[in-house]
Amino acid sequence: MKEDINSFKVTDRKSFVGFLDLLKKDFVENNESWENKSIPDLLEALSMYAEDIQGYYDNTKQNKNADQADWSTFADIFKGAKIYE
Repeated sequence: MKEDINSFKVTDRKSFVGFLDLLKKDFVENNESWENKSIPDLLEALSMYAEDIQGYYDNTKQNKNADQADWSTFADIFKGAKIYE
């Protein structure tokens, strides 16, 4: 089964590193699906999505507190920033 950034489970630092490797691969192979393709645009989206991520958790009925972030929260922020406008 092919792993992708949406199904990859991040549970610790090591799996976060694996997630970042998949994220890079996704950018190279699926660049057209990325809203934020430059470093400045991606950094801006990361900042904005980090600010808004609690709303994502609340809207998707995930019982997570973004103020008590873990490695999976950081992965969620990167996934969101990929498409955040």
